[in-house]
Amino acid sequence: MPHALSSVLSALAIALPGAVLAAPLMLSPADPQPQAGDLSPGLAVSYAYPSDLRTLADASAAIEKSGRAGPPLAALDYEDNSEGDLTLTARTSQKVAASISGFIRFDAPGIYSINLISNDGIQAQIGGQQVALYDDIHACEPAGAQEVSVPQPGWYTLEATYFQRKGTACLIMEWQPEGGTVSVVPATAFAHQP
Repeated sequence: MPHALSSVLSALAIALPGAVLAAPLMLSPADPQPQAGDLSPGLAVSYAYPSDLRTLADASAAIEKSGRAGPPLAALDYEDNSEGDLTLTARTSQKVAASISGFIRFDAPGIYSINLISNDGIQAQIGGQQVALYDDIHACEPAGAQEVSVPQPGWYTLEATYFQRKGTACLIMEWQPEGGTVSVVPATAFAHQP
């Protein structure tokens, strides 16, 4: 390793104790790639409405027990709403557990930063890799940016578990290609098999 790079890494390790300098997660494209005629816009979602939930484990258990398909999500672009407004496409505003599935399309290979912002909990995988985990009751906050490596353009599986307990709700996915700007992932990048 060149001395200058080694010095920079050592300085970072001292300045940021506990920081991990990790390589981007390598995503696996969907295999086989879905055909355009087999896809519908947006993401599929199943909802459950338990009497209480505080964790992603509570949400998963409720969905497994009583989850029912809801109207698809056009995108993951649900800004922090007002208390009493419906959560996502659910039929209520509070105590909502959601299982979200489908595909996300990357038009170019490369390194991307992915960030999910939620209120409350979120756990998400893209292309077989976990890209977000925030298992807590909280305000509309980011789970933390995760760098991913996209080996080729195309569709990648997307699966997520989300819950909203009470108060306001939000669920947003942002991406940033290497050298580009941060933006909300557009609706055109999401699809699911009906």
